[in-house]
Amino acid sequence: MTEQARETLGFQAEVKQLLHLMVHSLYGNKEIFLRELISNASDACDKLRFESVAHGLAIDDDREFRIRVSYDRAGRTVTVSDNGIGLSRQEVIDHIGTIAKSGTREFFQRLTADAAKDAALIGQFGVGFYSAFIVADRVTLVTRRADAAAEAGVRWESAGEGDYTIETVTKDGRGTEVILHLREAEDEFLSGSTLRGLIHKYSDHITFPILMKREQWDPDAKATVATDEDEQVNQASALWARSKSDITDEQYQEFYKHLAHDHEPPLAWAHARVEGRQEFTQLFYLPARAPFDLWDRDRRHDLKLYVRRVFIMDSTDQLLPAYLRFVRGIVDSNDLPLNVSREILQQSSDVAQIRAASVKRVLGLLDDLAKHQPEKYAAFWREFGRVLKEGIIDDAANRTRIAGLLRFASTAVESGDATASLADYVSRMKPAQKAIYYLTADGFSGASQSPHLEVFRKHGVEVLLLTDRVDEWVVAHLTEFDGKPLQSAAQGALDVSAFGDEATPVADEIKRDEYQDLVGRLGEVLKDRASAVRVTNRLTDSPVCLVAAEHGLSRHLERLLREQGQDVPESRPVFEINPDHPVIQRLKQETDETLLADWTQVLFDQALIAEGGDLADPSGFVKRLNALTLRLAGGPSSKIWTPV
Repeated sequence: MTEQARETLGFQAEVKQLLHLMVHSLYGNKEIFLRELISNASDACDKLRFESVAHGLAIDDDREFRIRVSYDRAGRTVTVSDNGIGLSRQEVIDHIGTIAKSGTREFFQRLTADAAKDAALIGQFGVGFYSAFIVADRVTLVTRRADAAAEAGVRWESAGEGDYTIETVTKDGRGTEVILHLREAEDEFLSGSTLRGLIHKYSDHITFPILMKREQWDPDAKATVATDEDEQVNQASALWARSKSDITDEQYQEFYKHLAHDHEPPLAWAHARVEGRQEFTQLFYLPARAPFDLWDRDRRHDLKLYVRRVFIMDSTDQLLPAYLRFVRGIVDSNDLPLNVSREILQQSSDVAQIRAASVKRVLGLLDDLAKHQPEKYAAFWREFGRVLKEGIIDDAANRTRIAGLLRFASTAVESGDATASLADYVSRMKPAQKAIYYLTADGFSGASQSPHLEVFRKHGVEVLLLTDRVDEWVVAHLTEFDGKPLQSAAQGALDVSAFGDEATPVADEIKRDEYQDLVGRLGEVLKDRASAVRVTNRLTDSPVCLVAAEHGLSRHLERLLREQGQDVPESRPVFEINPDHPVIQRLKQETDETLLADWTQVLFDQALIAEGGDLADPSGFVKRLNALTLRLAGGPSSKIWTPV
């Protein structure tokens, strides 16, 4: 009986593309469709149980949650059904006709024609319901919300092309039924033994019973036939509640795939039971790849909270801080009330204890990877390192521990890979070296070519190259490590006496006296642009550089803040000159103050460009440079200008 006319609606454009990619990129792992549909059914039962506990949603007489898998060989269908919370008509349109509310365009821009690479990306995106189209050329969904009347059922159907139909129907009983009309080549799934094997392989850990009709051999028909008797196929026990010695690596991995809707195994996991004033179980996973929406500010935490094996809520951001948002897993408490709300979680001292223990567990897992499986940790850092850095800012209590997990590019590593730890740096410091030196920049190329590194290369002193946007805030909060202060190579005066050259301080003093007059003349020219002019010892190949004030904002940070639309007062850098460079030596002899001023302005602008800054007057720079070039080339009113 239909109450509302059938509608034909179009898929979101990205959905159609993903369906196509699913069939072609994930076909080699096509059996995952059953795992995904059973996981969705389990989530639906969990949600109804939570709604009944937290919000008093009435459950009818059907109080035993279950999932059913069946097949029809003659009709060539496989059906997965549940008696969970179900979906309303609008929920079907929102969740089945649309994949994600944000980030889809960027995601699809990353896709290629390489099936293996696309499969990995799809794993980051999540497969879920749409995996049904890997084996089915038509999918029918019949559903009814638990709080809706029988006449408010919804029937949805699609062939996975450009559109789908939806209509209102009468449905006895709450929950959802997904019917897969199999493709011609997928007869292997029209077998009870095959389906049972897949349930054992992928879904044995599901906490609700998965039922199938018992099968037996019929000698007359000479075939295995289904009986009217139900049998439970899975163990239906919470995996995390079992002893670790009873769980295989494969079972841990399959539980992760169910939990995260990821087709790739996790990078690592930690499973522990905490006893004492509180009792709770933790099972945390590190994904192998970052999800496509990792940087979405509104992204939910994928951590589920259980109380005595009863699902309470997902997206539980009270149990882990934002900088650990990449963690997947569960926390199962024996002490929290079953009707716990998000508001109670925010105010609970018990939750605060669980949160502290959870942070400790995750950081311990990362410590173990870094020490004993460096290749795995390197893979983790490539995917999630920038997120972990946020912990330096947000988590003062664990700042030292997080600092030990940080990895950076370094002048000691030519590849530019972020492999250098702060402990590695300290172990390589020169005997008299007092500080850990770093340089912030927009990228490795710009950082590695910076003139600020010249004196460090000359003396063989390592410098960490910080190229992530968050790094400026990291070093603002992380001021020392292992008793060694962190010092910018591009900020404040530089004391090279600790580099091991005893003659340097004496020579520097002599040069400062020798160039005092030039410093004064340059300072007059740059009085509106530079806070000071001074002779430097940090340059070997470049004539000049710009240095931020010791206690002010770095030039790089100023630029980042302005890009974010913040009003940052204009600061004037220190203009440092290299007395050993031929250009500076020639300037010292220049008697034409106009020519001196032009060259000084050009050198200032060149130094600004070298550190990634923007010119306030690019056309003026070009005109001045052209005029000076013409002079050097012997043009009108030329004055040949050569170093002596």
